[in-house]
Amino acid sequence: MQANLKVKRFDPADEGGKTWWQEYKVDVHPDSTVLDSLIQIREQDDGTLALRCACRASICGSCGMKVNGDAKLVCKTRVVDVAPDGEQLVIEPMGNQHVVRDLVVSLDTFFSQIQRVDPFLQPDHIPEQGEYIASNDSMENLLTSMNCIMCGCCVSDCTVLEVDDNFIGPAALAKAWRFTEDPRDSKRDERLKVLNDEAGGIWDCTRCMKCVEVCPKGVAPMDRIMELRESAIEAGNTNTPGYHHTESFYNSVKKNGRLDETRLAMDSAGWTNIPRLLDLVPIGIAAMRKGKLPPLIPHKSEDHKKVKDLYDNVEGESS
Repeated sequence: MQANLKVKRFDPADEGGKTWWQEYKVDVHPDSTVLDSLIQIREQDDGTLALRCACRASICGSCGMKVNGDAKLVCKTRVVDVAPDGEQLVIEPMGNQHVVRDLVVSLDTFFSQIQRVDPFLQPDHIPEQGEYIASNDSMENLLTSMNCIMCGCCVSDCTVLEVDDNFIGPAALAKAWRFTEDPRDSKRDERLKVLNDEAGGIWDCTRCMKCVEVCPKGVAPMDRIMELRESAIEAGNTNTPGYHHTESFYNSVKKNGRLDETRLAMDSAGWTNIPRLLDLVPIGIAAMRKGKLPPLIPHKSEDHKKVKDLYDNVEGESS
């Protein structure tokens, strides 16, 4: 079969640092991967094409790239699966990271995010027998997060990092969860407090699900972030806009059967936090001009009692 690739190119040696697109057509085996196609192009057609790869077995995480807009490990992405009828494949470097050349990105930002969460055990004692023993059950709970191969696909497609480079990122937060849940670590409460209080921490995730969709190893970083939020709340870290936002959302829907958007914004900011409330004024004015300002007095859903009954049933089951 023929692979039809449209590759985004970049050469830092070119004046102006402009990017351009280059199209390639190569004959490949039906079971060939996108990486096989790119290597064939580099070795037989265009030796200037830069890409990164190593194991070719989805173990090392080196070959993360965007294929048709989504980050993937191209060593495990077969051409026939993404272009069964010979459609054009759009290949780009991973997002939210500095492009070194063509499809190669710098992972400096990625690893600096990992370093922010202290990705190592911090025990409070030296074991008598020279090793820290953990139960099998406790380690099985960590297997999902430990499957991470640091490929950066989740960071590439994170919608928060597109607009806020201070966000710690899904990979680092999944790594943080791995250590907060490890019974050998003694800094669980301290870790949770930092992740809860720090700008760019657990409350900045927008739950867009992109990291879950693109993770090639099923780590599900967003799920780990949600578990960190629950753990932080259980540990008593409730004086944050993130927690206030969650609590307001919960109470609003329970009371009215729908979301009171005005109160949600005020509760999240904090009624006594004047600077943060003033920050909402331009947003409110813009919403008013566009006819998007929510009502100051919330409307109750016609079936709000049914919604409350649903809440009561769930709360009864969990108590």
